[in-house]
This record gives sequence, structure tokens and C-alpha cells, in this order.
Amino acid sequence: MEQQEHEEQPGQHDEHEEPEDALIQEARVWQGQGWTARVIKNDDDEGWAVAMIKDGEPEPALVGPWTMGRDKKNPKPLDISAFHTLVKTANEVIRRHEQQLHARLHKAVRVTTEEGAAITVKLVITPDEDDPFATLTAVDEYGEELASVRTRPDFRLSVTSATDWIEGGYRKPSGA
Repeated sequence: MEQQEHEEQPGQHDEHEEPEDALIQEARVWQGQGWTARVIKNDDDEGWAVAMIKDGEPEPALVGPWTMGRDKKNPKPLDISAFHTLVKTANEVIRRHEQQLHARLHKAVRVTTEEGAAITVKLVITPDEDDPFATLTAVDEYGEELASVRTRPDFRLSVTSATDWIEGGYRKPSGA
């Protein structure tokens, strides 16, 4: 009888083996889907709060009140259903924050010149810690870039300022 060697392939493991990074799923700490929910004492009152921390992030993305347990002293234990709801809420908070940040850093106005050309002027702010700046770009109705200049990050884009920039030959705005 011939004996065959069994080599373990990468990614295979014994069913009874615990993965090195086993997820915690306990009454006060629950991990999964790239998140950790941690029930903490609420500093504002006698109650409890839950902090949702995205994997790899130092700070919670969301901290909210958490329900008391039946004994009115200890927190209600985390469970899979509550965790899924918390993950959904935390993801929504992050999505809204990213949308607000994008809206603050990307602005656009549409100007119609005296000749009847429709020009979109965009302002994109680069919030660099050492050297923040903005880029002012003019694009025609076919998507062709007409001009692009670097300007101050606090440049106020409006139909008036865009029109002035276009009529000024796309020169760098004054004070920029």
C-alpha cells in the first residue's frame, strides 16, 4: 500500500483550528465586517454608550447611547442583530461625512458668456496640512478644459467671480 503525503495548501486549515485573528463576539465587545462595537460607560449620565470603531482607525466613527439591561444597572449585551444595525448606522455616518467633505472641497458654477458659450468653472480644494491650495478650472460644454490655475484655498467661487475670471482672460485671480 502506497502512502501519500498530504501537503497543506495556502488558505487551508484544520476545521477545528482557530484563525490567528479570531473575532471577539461577547456581551460588551463585538467584532465583524471591519468594525468593533464596544459598550462603554456613558460619561454624561449613569447609562451606557456604544462606540463603533472601524478597523485600523484610532477613533470611533460613532458613539451613541446604549440600552440598559433588565437589571437596570448593567448594559444590554451586544448580539448579532444589534451589531448589524450598528454597522449599518456607522457606515451611513461615514458616508454622509464623506459626502459633506466632498461638497466642501469641490464646487462648480455654470456661466453663459456674452457670446452664448456655456462654461463650467470648478474649484477643487486640496487641504494639504503644509500647503493648502485650490485649483480653478474652466471647462466648455463639450468637456474640453479651457484653463486651469492654482489659487488660494479660501477663494470664493460664485457666478460673479467665475465670470470675472473668464472675462479677465483666465488670469490667476488677484491675491491668489
